[in-house]
Amino acid sequence: MNITIILIILLVGAILTYLSGNRFASKVAMLFGVAAAIFSVALCLKYGAAGANFSIDWISKPNISFSLKADGLSMAMILMTTILLPIIILGTQSREFKNEKMLYSLVMFMVFAMVGAFLSSNALLYYVFWEMSLIPIYFIIVLWGNGEIVKRRKAAMTFFLFTFAGSLFMLAAIIYMYTKTGSFQLEAFYNASLSQTEQIWIFLAFFLAYAIKIPIFPFHTWQANVYQKAPAIGTMLLAGIMSKMGAYSVIRWQLPITPYASNEFRTVIVILCIIGVVYGAIMALRQDDLKRFLAYASLSHVGFIAAGSYALTYDGLEGAVILILAHGFGIVGMFYSADVIQTRMHTLTISKMGGIKEHAPKFAVAFFISILSSIGIPLTFNFIGEFTIMFGLYQVNLWYALTIGTALFLGALFMLRMYQQVMLGEPSVNPFRDLSKTETVVFALIIGVLIFFGVYVKPVTDLVSTSLTEIVMYINR
Repeated sequence: MNITIILIILLVGAILTYLSGNRFASKVAMLFGVAAAIFSVALCLKYGAAGANFSIDWISKPNISFSLKADGLSMAMILMTTILLPIIILGTQSREFKNEKMLYSLVMFMVFAMVGAFLSSNALLYYVFWEMSLIPIYFIIVLWGNGEIVKRRKAAMTFFLFTFAGSLFMLAAIIYMYTKTGSFQLEAFYNASLSQTEQIWIFLAFFLAYAIKIPIFPFHTWQANVYQKAPAIGTMLLAGIMSKMGAYSVIRWQLPITPYASNEFRTVIVILCIIGVVYGAIMALRQDDLKRFLAYASLSHVGFIAAGSYALTYDGLEGAVILILAHGFGIVGMFYSADVIQTRMHTLTISKMGGIKEHAPKFAVAFFISILSSIGIPLTFNFIGEFTIMFGLYQVNLWYALTIGTALFLGALFMLRMYQQVMLGEPSVNPFRDLSKTETVVFALIIGVLIFFGVYVKPVTDLVSTSLTEIVMYINR
């Protein structure tokens, strides 16, 4: 089974979605999205943690290969991405968009680029896919976003420039690594002989790119405005999948290449991550716009993921991967809830909401379960990730675990307070229509994943164990 097929499915899907016209665009995108998800599951069942590789010569000078690596870690990311794709498309099919063929073709192309980044084992190919994913989301925000066109353009351009500028430092590090190894291959980078000073500069170059993308405090300043201005489909792609590119890349590319620098900067970066967790929670409490609220809530959660990664322990890395997957599904569910509310009430102002539960009991239950998962209640996917990260941090420093654990209380506070303001209280004047069949299916799929893997996480841990063991070996060399 050739692992390039998944990229072909997504790329052909993007092209045919555009050619299908506005009437059939969402259906064609859904068809290819489901096909990509099915192929990803089949790929995982066939190769499992052992993985598969594909490589052909691409450019002779410099020596660049089109090299892909589908091991347990990358397959976990691909499964998350390709399963979320049809869920996101299904959730937006009932919405009306101008020029739907362009919108859904951009969505398919963006997922194609992100899957390419997850699969790439050649650094320059990885960089190409990394940058390629920026183009569709820029146009999705500008053309279909919320608010005035000037503000949408400003938010999209800020995001593009921040991310592109950070990526240039990563490109410089990749080129330098090529001069040291004569290859762009991941394995060559892992085995490169670098001085301590070289490791520090390469580590910082990669860190800038990933800290902006995840984002890690204080490189988060673009996030709230972009999430607010992006349409629901764009926000779900950004928060659910694109931010995970940075977290995945920390584990795959940064830490194993620069083990000395990773250990030297561990304390500083873990502290920044913990500050981000607390800061995101505090800022969320102050928001009156639901999407900005969720943006800061997401900042708090991805700070947790980054802290686990930079703990440099196996448990920290395993917890980070689990929380990457859990947060991917959970935050899509949260932003989808915001879209349901905005579609019916035509506002995202929290202070104007209330009493929705009286009109929409099914939505109230689905939204509440999503919130319980987000705050890490036991038997949810998030709980497994958060607990494992805390254990990984405990192995480094007891105070890291205690501090970030205390921040969980803030997370529960701001989430439950928001639910109380939005869903409880006196019923609103205007009736609020309950979930349609399609919306019920979307929530059922998301909640099903969050609860199933919260009860039985072994398939995930078995899938990523071999990859993480290898990465920890390089970190501890």
